[in-house]
Amino acid sequence: MSKVSRDSIYDAVAAIIQGSKDKKRKFVETVELQINLKNYDPQKDKRFSGTVKLHKVPRPKFSICILGDQQHCDEAQDLGFPCMNADSLKKLNKNKKLVKKLAKKYDAFLASDSLIKQIPKLLGPGLNKAGKFPTLVSHQEPLTNKVEEVKATIKFQMKKVLCLAVAVGHIELTDDELVANISLAINFLVSLLKKNWQNVRSLYIKSTMGKPQRLY
Repeated sequence: MSKVSRDSIYDAVAAIIQGSKDKKRKFVETVELQINLKNYDPQKDKRFSGTVKLHKVPRPKFSICILGDQQHCDEAQDLGFPCMNADSLKKLNKNKKLVKKLAKKYDAFLASDSLIKQIPKLLGPGLNKAGKFPTLVSHQEPLTNKVEEVKATIKFQMKKVLCLAVAVGHIELTDDELVANISLAINFLVSLLKKNWQNVRSLYIKSTMGKPQRLY
């Protein structure tokens, strides 16, 4: 059961949206959930990792590249998505700088089932190290569906520090959409923790340029 009431999330979201209206920016601000943990030793305790699909796409801008076979590349080009085939990947020649540049250029990658197993051989460990190893896409589902799914998926990953931050929305979403995303993200995060709420020190939400709003 959540220890954060929906009313308190609505209040925090209202404050964030009002703050954004009071000080208009030239870009769409992302809303981030910031988590501080306690009673966790990142060196000894098992680190957690998990992904959850939100109700609405959390980032205002999200670039995705398709690493595809011929059919997927044709489909990607028709839809206006950037794509690369096996020959394009071979040209990078496992060059660490070029692979790093590719990983930086896009937020995420999709790869055809026929190509995904070749990625480590073609590119080395670069995409994996950047936390952007491609998501599998098959010909059984429309490419647009998979792109939307990946855009709406966020990842919680415990590293060496007790602070986490994930995008849960942006200020052009409605209050209801933001609250739904935030609630889902909080409940999923707590389910990953060893002692659930006992591992949560504090929860905040904030927009890119706005003031943090404490939820817990």
